[in-house]
Amino acid sequence: MRRGGSLARQALLVRVGRRSAETSRAATATRAEVLYTTVEPGLSRNIAAPGVPLKTSTTIDDASVPATIPLLPGEPTMARRARFALVNACTLSSLGLGLLAIFLAMDGHAKIAAACLVACVIFDGLDGALARKLGVASPFGAQMDSLADMCSFGLAAPVVVYASLVDKAPQSAAALACALVAGCAAIRLARFNVSPKDGRFFCGVPTTMAAAVLALAVLIGLPLPGLAVLAGVALIAFAMVSSFPYAKLARIVKLPPWLWLLPIVGALLQPKMTFVLVVATYLVSGPVLWVRAKRA
Repeated sequence: MRRGGSLARQALLVRVGRRSAETSRAATATRAEVLYTTVEPGLSRNIAAPGVPLKTSTTIDDASVPATIPLLPGEPTMARRARFALVNACTLSSLGLGLLAIFLAMDGHAKIAAACLVACVIFDGLDGALARKLGVASPFGAQMDSLADMCSFGLAAPVVVYASLVDKAPQSAAALACALVAGCAAIRLARFNVSPKDGRFFCGVPTTMAAAVLALAVLIGLPLPGLAVLAGVALIAFAMVSSFPYAKLARIVKLPPWLWLLPIVGALLQPKMTFVLVVATYLVSGPVLWVRAKRA
């Protein structure tokens, strides 16, 4: 009898232990389920009663729906929309001409591609001027302009330069210099987008001006060795990401008339070398202005 009673008690303890273990595992699973099914921000909050499984709903609260941001701030009249479309058409024209320049450069027409880049520069200046004059400047337009600049001036310009140096410089060195232009252009544009604007000076050479210089150099055919051209390309790339102040075009135009006499006469006599000297003078002006600002 003692032996049978002892066995009965052991069996009862085993069953109780199993039930306790199962109860513990169920409680742990329930806690894990509750932690896992915690309502995420933005989802409807359904508070379940005790013993009722928690229902997860994908219904989005009205307050969490982001508001639609208009591309054109202000009153959306037909006239303003037409002006807005005109400005963005200029930006897209610059983008399309940059793409065309890449295709032409790949086919071996480097000079025609360079002419397309010059047209890109014209359209790039036109869209900003029109946006301000017509009163349709917007953050959307600024982003569009930045993306078009990266395509036309950050990608198309180095491709055109590379195509023009196929027979003048080692391909590996030309590819490295052109890749440097693309990378520095991306850094320059990103920095410009997040930096405070200065009405007098650029911080580094702008990508538009760098692309214009490279395009004109290919278009007129500089009488320089290939390695010298590559050195100039690398110098322009580093000037784009430098912190040197470079005067904007509006300040350059206001220079005394007698300062324009020398480059005009030089352009009539020796246009290619005059172009090189003007570009070199502009590149040197940045460090000179930086030293003067440090001494002041």
